[in-house]
Amino acid sequence: MKSCRVTRTVARAMQPSKLITTSKFHQSRSITTEPRRFTLNTGASIPSIGFGTFQDPEAQEDAVSRALRAGLRLIDTAKVYHIEKQVGRGLKTSGVPREDVFLGTKLWCNSYHPDDVEAALDQSLQDLDTPYVDLLMMHYPVTFKRGTAEFPRDESGKMLLGETTYLATWHAMEKLVAKGKARAIGVSNFSKGELETLIRESSTIPAVHQMEVHPYLQQRDFNSWLRAQGIHVVQFSPLGNMNDFYRSTGWSKEVAHMKRVIDQPVLRELATKYGKSVVQVVLAWGVNAGRSVIPKSTVDWQIKENVESDFALEPADMEIIETLDIKARFNDPSLDYQYRLYSDLEGTEGTRDGKTH
Repeated sequence: MKSCRVTRTVARAMQPSKLITTSKFHQSRSITTEPRRFTLNTGASIPSIGFGTFQDPEAQEDAVSRALRAGLRLIDTAKVYHIEKQVGRGLKTSGVPREDVFLGTKLWCNSYHPDDVEAALDQSLQDLDTPYVDLLMMHYPVTFKRGTAEFPRDESGKMLLGETTYLATWHAMEKLVAKGKARAIGVSNFSKGELETLIRESSTIPAVHQMEVHPYLQQRDFNSWLRAQGIHVVQFSPLGNMNDFYRSTGWSKEVAHMKRVIDQPVLRELATKYGKSVVQVVLAWGVNAGRSVIPKSTVDWQIKENVESDFALEPADMEIIETLDIKARFNDPSLDYQYRLYSDLEGTEGTRDGKTH
C-alpha cells in the first residue's frame, strides 16, 4: 500500500503531465475506449469517470452494482448521503473485486473533532463493508457542533458551530492513512486560502479536491493552481444545474433557475459533430482538462453513456466550451451553515439564506 504522505517539495515539483497516465488528450483516443486514469500525488490511480451516489437511496444498491458491471471503477459517496450501506452491498453484488474499485467517502461536519474522526470512519467502513477506503475527504471546511445531529440548530433555527478547526480534523485524518484505513485523504468545497493552510501547516498535501466545476463555473485559475500543487480535481455537479436539488433547496440561488447547461445550443452542435450526447460532451470537457467527473444516474442507458464519455475533444472545441463560463456557482449553503464558503473563489454572488433540509 502506498503512503498518502508526501512532502511539499515533491508536490510542488510535479508537472501537469504527471497527472495524465494513460493517454494523450487530443491524440488517438477512440470514442469507445474505456475511461483513462489519472495518477494522484500518492502514486495511486483514479479513474476519469466515476459514479456519484447523492440522492435516490432506494435505488443506489442496484445502481452501484450495475455501474460497476458497466465498467465504472470510481464510486463516490458520503456519510451525510445516508447511502453507504447500499453502496457497500452494490459493490459486493457487482462481482467486481474490491481492489479494482476506487471508493471514496466523506466525513460530515459534526464529526470533525479529532476524537470523533476515526470513529466516524470506522462506522463508514462498517456500513460500506470494506476494510479501507481509497479516499477519505472532509465534506466542507466548516465544523458543526459535536453530536448525533447532522444539522444542529438553535431555537431560532441557526446552525450551531463547533470549535474544532479543519486543520485539527486534517491532522486526525493523517493518522488514519498511517493505520491503513484510508489510502488517501482529501477535501471538498475548500477555498484556495483554506487549502494553503493545509499545505503550510501539515505534512500531507491533499490528494484530491472535490469541487463544483462545469461549463458555467470553470474556475480556470483555481484549477491551474490546484494542478500546480499536485492536487487532483474531482468535479461534482459536472452537469451544472441539471439537478433539481439546486432549484428546490432552501438556499437556492436565482441563477440556478437559468437555462440548463445541457440545453446550450453550442453544446448541442458539438454533440452532433462528435456523434455523442450533450451530457457526454460536457463530461468529456472535464476529462480532457485533466479532471475526474462523477455524474449520477440510476438509469442503465445513462450509465452506459457516462462510461463512454472519455473521448478527445479538439482544442478549438475546448475553447468554445470555455465561452460558456459565467461564474455561476449553484452549491453555496454559506448562509445556512453560518460560514462563508469559497471566500476567495468565483461565483459567491447571489448567496441566499435558507435551510438545507
